Amino acid sequence: MKIDYCFPFSAVIGQEKIKRALILNAVNHKIGGVLISGEKGTAKSTLVRGLANVLSDIRLVNLPLNVTEDRLVGSIDIKKAVDEGKSVLDSGILKDAHNQILYIDEVNLLSEYIVNILLEVNSIKVNNIQREGISCSHPCDFMLIGSMNPEEGLLRSQFIDRFGLYVEAVSEDDIDIRTEIILRRLEYEKNPKLYCEKWKEENEKLRLLIQESKNKLNFITISKDNLDLAASISQEGKCAGHRAEIILIETARAIAALKGKSIIEEDFIKEATEYVLPHRLREKINIDEITDEHDKENQNPSDDNLNQGKDNQAEGSSESIDKSSGNNTGISEDVQSVEEEDVDDIREINDKLTIKTSFEAKKDLKGFGKRNKVKTDTKQGRYIRYKIPRGKINDIAIDATFRTAASKQKQRQNNGLALNIKSEDLREKVKERRTGAEILFLVDASGSMGAKRRMGAVKGAVLSLLNDAYQKRDSVGVIAFRKDRADVLLNITRSVDLAQKYLKDISTGGKTPLALGLYKSYEILKTNRIKNKNALQYLVVVSDGKANVGLKTSDCLGDALMLADKIKSDGIRSIVIDTEGGYIQYGFAKELAERLDASYIKMSNINKLEIESNIKDLIKIN
Repeated sequence: MKIDYCFPFSAVIGQEKIKRALILNAVNHKIGGVLISGEKGTAKSTLVRGLANVLSDIRLVNLPLNVTEDRLVGSIDIKKAVDEGKSVLDSGILKDAHNQILYIDEVNLLSEYIVNILLEVNSIKVNNIQREGISCSHPCDFMLIGSMNPEEGLLRSQFIDRFGLYVEAVSEDDIDIRTEIILRRLEYEKNPKLYCEKWKEENEKLRLLIQESKNKLNFITISKDNLDLAASISQEGKCAGHRAEIILIETARAIAALKGKSIIEEDFIKEATEYVLPHRLREKINIDEITDEHDKENQNPSDDNLNQGKDNQAEGSSESIDKSSGNNTGISEDVQSVEEEDVDDIREINDKLTIKTSFEAKKDLKGFGKRNKVKTDTKQGRYIRYKIPRGKINDIAIDATFRTAASKQKQRQNNGLALNIKSEDLREKVKERRTGAEILFLVDASGSMGAKRRMGAVKGAVLSLLNDAYQKRDSVGVIAFRKDRADVLLNITRSVDLAQKYLKDISTGGKTPLALGLYKSYEILKTNRIKNKNALQYLVVVSDGKANVGLKTSDCLGDALMLADKIKSDGIRSIVIDTEGGYIQYGFAKELAERLDASYIKMSNINKLEIESNIKDLIKIN
């Protein structure tokens, strides 16, 4: 048997929060796992694999990104079906993962179909199998650990919430530490076995600490004050559901056990918030204020002197929550805290932009690119599952067909065939590919108030999106309308250099030819659809909707609404960002959004951050 000499857990320098989160889960499996998000090359996978080597009673089960449904949940044992005519389960990865660590590297790239299966199993702790004549189930309770690079896409909010804890991996800034990392890695590469022996004692100490803490876990006392505080924190942060407060208590229990305490102290709950809340907060909170208020409500008058000075306790914890809740680049905005600051530099939104697409719009696309996963009816793409064919079969699923036919061989005359397959046994492959997005910004550059600010905000968003356009196969363009024309400032492209060149000088002022802008947008998107018929197309209109230049008639708004109907009928998805200000509101942009069947956003202030945050809420990476 080959021994895996992976890099020792104790030998990893830095990343103390990741280590802590992993150890807490090892002590208390009820925490529910951990999601590690951060830059590539920050020891995310190394630490997970290292922890599995520390633990003696648990294994690491890897879930490959290209896993299929039958390999995940299990399927019929073909050999037994052919030899004995019996439908016997050939167990899958979920069977192996029971009471073990289920690790998913690059979890954000996992197929949506596989994610749905994991969500169901993780919720009920049972894997129910109903397929190919098999009807059975088995317990499936695992520690879910995922690692991801947020530059490559995001996770659905339902999936993120399944991870008990969340930590970010960042590169070390200290030169001495970075140098030591190089030295340790070189020493390990020279002789992995010898290096692991060198750190064996440290790993053993950690293993004993974890085991001792697990033994103490059931003897930790949880007070009513602990429960009230956890509930108050979750309520103040407007966390969805009640999972946050439950995991806060479970994490605090693990912290108490590691510290050798028999009761949960307030500071333990504060520490737990640093791991439990970042991916669940919907509103910025100050932990110290909540705990102080909680103390005041529960203290006796005679205890006043004993509680003096608590205002300054655990300052680091509250700062950590404030920081993490506003800067979680690896999670979708609907589970992040909201922190509005008037800043000039737009944050990168390329990996956070989200594109809302209905199932009906997605299911028939052939797809090309990396931004959005879509079901495809071509023979290209990744095989994710099979289906019973209807009509002519496009692509036979050989494995599923064999499994279906295998259990029926005892009842059939094989006539010298190794496997007698009939038409009713045939199964068809269901595949998925990633397709790129074409996002066209149509911006009002007329003389209405805030035109320059609108253009600046759009310019920042476009440049940010293009930062990873090559990798994600996205394309972005910009059209500005003013005076009596609509100018293509940036044709649909993936080039950052072109964007910087053509968006450098932007003119504003004049009348508002909204209809002409919509016509030009429709023309460009329609032309691009001929070139790339599989791309997902989006039109983002930034305007107050006050048209005063017509296209074919003197009815300026009517011409614009007529074109909106045309854009809608051609299946182009739209977003309207209403920039109308002032005391009197006409609502023209809202009417335009209704005719486009578009997502509508009303903006009170025109700035880069507001445009960014609103667009990334509506354009989802699937």
